[in-house]
Amino acid sequence: MDRIDFRSDTVSWPTPEMRDAMAKARVGDDVYGEDPTVNELEAVAARRVGKEAGLFVASGTMGNLAAILCHANRGDETIVGYEAHTFVWEGGGMATLGGITPHPLPTDEDGRMDLAAVEAAVREDDDHLPRSRLLLVENSFGGRGGAPLPASYFVEIRRIADRHGMAVHLDGARLFNAAVALGVAAAELTKDVDSVTFCLSKGLCAPVGSVLCGSEAFIHDARRARKTLGGGMRQAGVLAAAGLVALENVDRLADDHRHARVLADGLAGIPGILIEPERTRTNIVHFRLDSGTDISGEQFIERLQDEHGIGLGSYPPDLLRAVTHYWVGRTEVEKFVEGARAVLS
Repeated sequence: MDRIDFRSDTVSWPTPEMRDAMAKARVGDDVYGEDPTVNELEAVAARRVGKEAGLFVASGTMGNLAAILCHANRGDETIVGYEAHTFVWEGGGMATLGGITPHPLPTDEDGRMDLAAVEAAVREDDDHLPRSRLLLVENSFGGRGGAPLPASYFVEIRRIADRHGMAVHLDGARLFNAAVALGVAAAELTKDVDSVTFCLSKGLCAPVGSVLCGSEAFIHDARRARKTLGGGMRQAGVLAAAGLVALENVDRLADDHRHARVLADGLAGIPGILIEPERTRTNIVHFRLDSGTDISGEQFIERLQDEHGIGLGSYPPDLLRAVTHYWVGRTEVEKFVEGARAVLS
């Protein structure tokens, strides 16, 4: 990359290996089911998460919405964490386009809904009430600094869903970050959900796309939903080729996690920065400025960029967010810490 950018792992450029694979990709018309590279990506992705089939989609938001539209109908309700991406950051799509009502619940410091609260939130069968059809979960949990949630949580979520005839969809945008951090196969984290979406274009470094996975019957319906949302792409194998390379290099995410922890430890030594380094377990570093500092978070971001050429993001209401990825290594982390110290000195 031509700049040091910690705003998000979405800013990462495709790797040289990906660019080579994209240039050589075999293609066809994916809407007709004839793109061999897309078909391969979907099959490989489904196997990685222990599902029968996969569907290549333009984005994680599209994948999540397609899943929600397949699991629930107009007038139905989803139970979801108050800070979850599907509730906060996806344009209200489930309500706007699906007529589906979110029922948000508080989450703990890692993004888990209280299980008793989830059970209590399920509506009784009453004509006055929306029908509880879907539980929405997330892993890793972006709004909680990329916290990786263990398989045991999803086992309990599954039990609640089964008791009430509900489906479970996992927003696994950074699923492989969670799996690597926990030292388990991704399929161990997805075995208790009906469907899962994961992004290729974040830490996995591909330029575009996500994959939605589930049963063959579910993906058949999701393909129709994707078409309705305008996501039927044609010679998409050029993009899918990068996704295949990404899935061959999942273990590399451990480097991003190490760099994030080095960054968190470095920031902890700077007066004026408030951070709990032990909370950094994947590739997201959340911190804030002490109220006694004489600059705001917005000014800190601006000065870090203008004076040191380093991009940094924010997370409401008052957090600053740095995200490590393929294109920021130990050298860039050290420059970040040096720049932050200089801005606050």
